[in-house]
Amino acid sequence: MSAPHSPVIPNPWSGLRQFTDARIALGRSGVSLPTAPQLAFQLAHAQARDAVHRGLDVARLADGLAAAWPDAPPPCLLLHSAAADRSQYLQRPDLGRRLDAASLDVLSQLYRPAFADDVVQDRPYDLALVVADGLSALAIEQNAAPYLYALHQRMAGEGWRVAPLCIAQQARVAIGDDIGQALGAKAVVVLIGERPGLSSPDSMGLYLTWMPRVGLSDASRNCISNVRPAGLAYADAAFKLHYLLAQARQRQLSGVDLKDETAPAATVLHAERGNFLLK
Repeated sequence: MSAPHSPVIPNPWSGLRQFTDARIALGRSGVSLPTAPQLAFQLAHAQARDAVHRGLDVARLADGLAAAWPDAPPPCLLLHSAAADRSQYLQRPDLGRRLDAASLDVLSQLYRPAFADDVVQDRPYDLALVVADGLSALAIEQNAAPYLYALHQRMAGEGWRVAPLCIAQQARVAIGDDIGQALGAKAVVVLIGERPGLSSPDSMGLYLTWMPRVGLSDASRNCISNVRPAGLAYADAAFKLHYLLAQARQRQLSGVDLKDETAPAATVLHAERGNFLLK
């Protein structure tokens, strides 16, 4: 008895699917998607929505961060943006960029500028690390602690004065400017959950700003995106951020004035992986 004929017409590019999570070469059934890819799309869409609305497990995260970066002064600071809840956060991005009054009061007790002019020499910390839920608390819960451990391994012994670790809820990227300025940090790095994609609900972004202060634009930041096991590996992302931090401290700048020139080193480091297009 012969096997039943499949109604799915395969796509000749199907062999390329092993190299990407993108939805390519799904085939077709008549003029429509086959059932399996359609169901997979609906699942991915549901996972992305869940990631956006998921709350952050702050207590568990704080324990993980303290273990990942033991050199930071205790305790881990729990901060909150001016967005009162998730609903307001999603509707008012501007509120997610600023700290609420209670959080500012907490930080003001840790650092008060000695002079009215805010200059780099007066800031007591070299680096502030801010872990923010952003648009995917899932990304932060899965990636923040293991990534910070990889970064700590690279920076250990270099004499960085690190401020108390900060966890910011209902936060956008620019909240790092508030926190870095309030703590008196020369540089701030914000680890934040990125907007979920349909194949990546757990992607974390890294944003570096030199001399953070309220009112800076995105042109003042360097971004490293898609940090997760299925994207940019922790070791590779730590290599890139370590380079940018060292250059920012040496040249006292960041953003569009600071270029990521780590590609040649990364290429040499992973040359053995080869290029699938040449196989």
